[in-house]
Amino acid sequence: MKIGVVVHGPTIIDSGWAKRIIEILKNFGEVRVKLGGTMGRVAVIDNNLEDIIDISEKIMPSESLKKLSEECDILFLLNYGKSKETGHTFGKIVVSKANIKKPVIQIERPGERDGSIIVWNYSKEIENILNYLKKELNLKIEKCVSEGLNVWSEKGKIFRKVHGVSPGENILVNGVVIGKAKDKNVIIVAKNNKIVDIIGGEIKKEGLERLGDVDLSKAIIKTGLLRKKPKKIKVKDGKDEGYFTIINHSGESSLENIKDFAITIGDDTTQICGDILSRFGVRIVGITDGDLDKIVEDPKITKGSVIFLVKNVRDDYAGELIKKNLKYKKYKFEDLIKEIEEIFKKYNIEYERSII
Repeated sequence: MKIGVVVHGPTIIDSGWAKRIIEILKNFGEVRVKLGGTMGRVAVIDNNLEDIIDISEKIMPSESLKKLSEECDILFLLNYGKSKETGHTFGKIVVSKANIKKPVIQIERPGERDGSIIVWNYSKEIENILNYLKKELNLKIEKCVSEGLNVWSEKGKIFRKVHGVSPGENILVNGVVIGKAKDKNVIIVAKNNKIVDIIGGEIKKEGLERLGDVDLSKAIIKTGLLRKKPKKIKVKDGKDEGYFTIINHSGESSLENIKDFAITIGDDTTQICGDILSRFGVRIVGITDGDLDKIVEDPKITKGSVIFLVKNVRDDYAGELIKKNLKYKKYKFEDLIKEIEEIFKKYNIEYERSII
């Protein structure tokens, strides 16, 4: 039997459950494992699982299922949602998008009291492996408790319910923080592909400007922390000379274009990128304006990195000036910093500088 496994998110990896389940599945046949999600890729690196979990592609979990279904007889989706509701919702959305006929077994929140096994596309051939996992993992086989993607239109507006939210959590749409939850019932409202309201939450205006147009029926929506503090982190030393890349408010994509240095635009982007790129010894130059939302717990940053806090303009504007004026060439890190400071002086940007 050929078994395909899609691992989603950092928690299932950091908890040790992903590795344990993969080892169990090897007793039933040949196992191929792919990852879904950027923060999960970082967790794979932190836990030394690169030889077990394929992180070579940045693809959605539904796309990973589709790819594996072409050569595997049975598929698994391993996830550790922050609640039973969010986990079941995630599974239903992913399996629906994948649109495959082969059996899919979702293992959700193993080790928790409300952990469960959900079977999508049941067939008799999975009965033995299903019963074995039920006993070995001490999980119940349950029906999905979620209605899945909940999107509807009304009076020219599009509404989408956000599942499993806790008051006070940040709300991210396609990787951008667009607001904060004030209630456990949150609905995002859009008109003409622009988010105009958050029912049960408060809008972050700057985030909406950065997000731009969005299709709520296809958007990736997350709440709370992207990753809780991992147990083991390997932070490498940074280089003194090299080339730079600019990352503007899309921190989760920082693995796609790694250079020697990264200029990160935005408080959240600097936080996420700094944490991700510290594993590769990439020094960052953070351009921030003090508008920080905590979405990564205890982030790490490569030693020697520099953070600019701009005082009289927004970080977006400062970032655009850097893009416009900074020559792309090989720099010594201290010369790169001096060049950025010259740009700030030229445009009368007030700032504070801190060295990590």
